[in-house]
Amino acid sequence: MTATIARPDSPPLPPVSTPRWAPAAAAISAFAVALSGTGSATLNGDELATLSAARRSIAGMWELAQHIDGHFLPYYLFMHFWVKAGTAELWLRLPSALAIGVAAAFLVCLGRRVHSLRAGLIAAALFAVLPSVSYYGAFARSYAFAAAAVTISFWALHRAGSVANAAPHRTRWMSNAAPHRATWVSYAASVALVGCTHLFAVLVLPAQLALLRGRTKGMLPAMAAGFAPAAVLGLIGYGERHAISWIPQRGPDVLLKFPKMAAGASEVGIVLFAVALAGIVVLARRDTRWGLAVGGWLLLPPVLLLVVSHLVTPAYVDRYLFVTAPALALLAAIAVAELPRFAVPAAVAVTLGAAALAFPQHLDVRESNGRFEDVPWAIGRMKLEPGDAIVYGQSSLRTGFDYYAPPAMPDDVLRLGDAPAADSFGYPERADVAAALRGRDRVWLVWRGAKSADLQPIRRVRQAGFELVRAWHSADIPGLTVALYTRPA
Repeated sequence: MTATIARPDSPPLPPVSTPRWAPAAAAISAFAVALSGTGSATLNGDELATLSAARRSIAGMWELAQHIDGHFLPYYLFMHFWVKAGTAELWLRLPSALAIGVAAAFLVCLGRRVHSLRAGLIAAALFAVLPSVSYYGAFARSYAFAAAAVTISFWALHRAGSVANAAPHRTRWMSNAAPHRATWVSYAASVALVGCTHLFAVLVLPAQLALLRGRTKGMLPAMAAGFAPAAVLGLIGYGERHAISWIPQRGPDVLLKFPKMAAGASEVGIVLFAVALAGIVVLARRDTRWGLAVGGWLLLPPVLLLVVSHLVTPAYVDRYLFVTAPALALLAAIAVAELPRFAVPAAVAVTLGAAALAFPQHLDVRESNGRFEDVPWAIGRMKLEPGDAIVYGQSSLRTGFDYYAPPAMPDDVLRLGDAPAADSFGYPERADVAAALRGRDRVWLVWRGAKSADLQPIRRVRQAGFELVRAWHSADIPGLTVALYTRPA
């Protein structure tokens, strides 16, 4: 991986290789941080949806994709083969931790290309200490893959642009440079990877258009070719937009929370965001187009997602924007690396300060309830007696309770079969709740949400003659609620 340091319109200088140890060290460090959280927090509903999809046959996944989560099909296909080696929490989350390591490695190389090796190393260090990285690096969904894919796409674009701009000035030392066409093919492949990891990750691509200029005309056809998978998945997602009907409409005020979302914590997010804005200015002074591109990588996705929410369907969810975290780290690092005499101590101070500010959040995401749905906690609330039954407020919760269930569990009286429905993550259930509970004196209800939730299964249990004895709710929203209902004496 090489970098060319030159003004946009000047003949290129001989490329300076990025030391092999630098991306390797960044990858190992970021991977280790992410891996440290993989076995602490219990799997939540989204991760259990991954498990549910991955366990199905190829035909079963295709059937599911025609009704829900079609845009996740590439990730589900990958996980389908991955889970053949096991389904332990650590194993399910390991791919995300590996993706974080890949993102950190390419962040070093990209930082080296657009500014300096020092900037790349600082960027990788800042990236590793973000609580959002610890969260999504230990999360069995595709968000870490998306962050890695976006970082690779910017690196591939810089590499392709460097070769294109060098073409009129080729010298002997460039005789082994990658052919012009091959670099654009690599860029197209990286764009395709972005679309296959998460549909809304493509919101970074408009920022890359800032780099379009005379000798980089190959960018548009390469981007168009790479965009094909995202276009197909987007059409599938549009047809399944009912699946995200739970997302509320957001107003512009939600953008004020963006720094917290990108970093995973309020204080460190605000500080790094302010430094990153300075980084945009620094980078723009070196190369206006790259300043706009990397600045757009950070700033455009939340704005564009809000536009999509208002023009198409409500879709503004924080986790869809994790792809901006590498840009936040890179721009902040560029601002720090620009300090001529104090770059090293400033880098150490900023990194350690960010880690200190983020430390409580790092602890939070590593707690048992760090993903806000602690199924073992819910099971632990149930003090069972012979003949106890269980009813689920959302039938999809069975995947988690089956995964963590001890040998003794209440009788699942509504369940019909062992497999989830072909078109969803829920399970077929009996509709006659009263008949299913006939002869039972105690029933445990479990649902996702607060104690005050008004769900049909809860109403039907009450209609069957049961009264609430006690309810417990986990510490965070949405969390899980466990309630015991009994028949009056």
